[in-house]
Amino acid sequence: MSEPGGRPIGWTREQMADEIIALIPDGASLNLGIGMPTLIAERMDPAKAVVIHSENGVLGVKGRPKRGEASPTLINAGKETISVQAGASFFDSALSFGMIRGGHIDFCVLGGMEVDVQGNLANWMIPGKKVTGMGGAMDLVNGARQIIIMQSHFSRSGECKLLAQCKLPLTGKAVVDRVITELGMFVPTGKTFRIEKLAPGVSRDDLGIPLELLE
Repeated sequence: MSEPGGRPIGWTREQMADEIIALIPDGASLNLGIGMPTLIAERMDPAKAVVIHSENGVLGVKGRPKRGEASPTLINAGKETISVQAGASFFDSALSFGMIRGGHIDFCVLGGMEVDVQGNLANWMIPGKKVTGMGGAMDLVNGARQIIIMQSHFSRSGECKLLAQCKLPLTGKAVVDRVITELGMFVPTGKTFRIEKLAPGVSRDDLGIPLELLE
């Protein structure tokens, strides 16, 4: 199935989240960025015993609350209401960022604007547009042990967001381990993107990436 104009649809956001969940081992610690990555908390199987961290000071995020159970004081870093697991803990930002900077977070899933073959990430600002702040992204990309980017494959203007070199201001250099888009899963190798998996019905020609940048 393709969108009008012939572009393949690929995975839904929920399917992208499930692909990432399959990469997270049981018992791992995980931080989720705002936006698309928050779907992972909603779809995570409790049997995996993954402990989800939020940099505003929560350990044990479970997903969105049920109707009527939301608390205005129980939020994630994106100010969205959340629910928590039994035994969750709460702490100040200093301790939270000590966990991040100390290398105690196994995986971090962030949204992205651009990723290039060297694993550079741009996800915090577009010059000339209003910036709400970088949040904890610059700490997370350097503190978490593995960085996974969950993003749309193309920008609103139709340009591929997997590039030979990022054009936007960087969040971190050589920090990205994997990128998951609606079209597939990719690993930046330094010179190319290695295709780990393509969504059903998607071919290399659909990716909008020069073939010399693919392996």
